[in-house]
Amino acid sequence: MKYVVLVSHGGMAQGMKTSLNMLAGEKEEVLAIGLPDGKTADEFAQMFEETISNITEDDEIILLADIIGGSPLTTSMNVLAGKGLLSNTTVLGGMSLPLALTTILMKDNMDRSMLVDVVLAEAIGSMKEFKMVSEDEEDDI
Repeated sequence: MKYVVLVSHGGMAQGMKTSLNMLAGEKEEVLAIGLPDGKTADEFAQMFEETISNITEDDEIILLADIIGGSPLTTSMNVLAGKGLLSNTTVLGGMSLPLALTTILMKDNMDRSMLVDVVLAEAIGSMKEFKMVSEDEEDDI
């Protein structure tokens, strides 16, 4: 199975999962865990290990993190390495709803390399300034 594992500081990962459930339906292969305020990296490692307890060496993991280099991501990667799962893991940082949604919808339709290209392009393409156009400006066009 291909799992999408969301990790973040605070409740972002769980909130992201809630939003993904609204848009793509609830999926058992989407897991979410955040580093609660006041918890140590070691405590998070235990929480993360419990979250991924059903994942085996035969599974693939797409790990989405809020910040590259942050404690949730680095701790998660250390746990995955300790369990021998890092070679089956694709890691993306800068988690956003478009990135996560595209990952979930496309993960079973393409190989890892192509998935990364498509997901990152979608995430980058979704970042834009939204400009309001007043009715007066529309009349001038």
